[in-house]
Amino acid sequence: MIPHPPQLKGFEVRHLKTLRFVANAPFLGDISFQNLLDLILFSTTAIAPFDLFWMVRMVKVKAWALPILGSAATVSVIFDGSTAGSQGDRDFHTDTSMGIEPAFVNAAPKERTLASMFQVSSAASAFFLDVPTGAVVDVTLEFHSDVIAHAPVAAQNASVASVVGAIGFRGLDGVALAATKFNVPAGLNQI
Repeated sequence: MIPHPPQLKGFEVRHLKTLRFVANAPFLGDISFQNLLDLILFSTTAIAPFDLFWMVRMVKVKAWALPILGSAATVSVIFDGSTAGSQGDRDFHTDTSMGIEPAFVNAAPKERTLASMFQVSSAASAFFLDVPTGAVVDVTLEFHSDVIAHAPVAAQNASVASVVGAIGFRGLDGVALAATKFNVPAGLNQI
């Protein structure tokens, strides 16, 4: 007897990755799921990047900030998102440094909260972030591709002179290279 072919699953592409950003200006505001999905883009023209992945979920956020001599530095993270049927945990994660040891926050959303579940591109807040200039922010995310051919999702902001067919990275705020408050590591194709 010849057995039938085994069941297959997992055709989608999953990508669990920690991405690093350095704040080139103070930032106080929400990071949306659209911002997170705009972190890794595919350029179809010099000005039209598209999200490489269809869904994303938060795993954790780490932030470090070192104060200027004689002052203090504070970093804060809140998973404050809210959509119908799902909320953030609203826990306030913060640390302040007044010395040579940096302020440090290591925060993860609670299970079954908005940021902990896969989300498609939307303006809903994944988390609130407050960091000073020079802060280092790591976000650990799990990305998930689409396998049923939904229309591709365009990045919220156009790029300038992007290389067609190339993968590019964008700052944590979803803004194009010229205006972002978050730089990606040197050597990456930032668009």
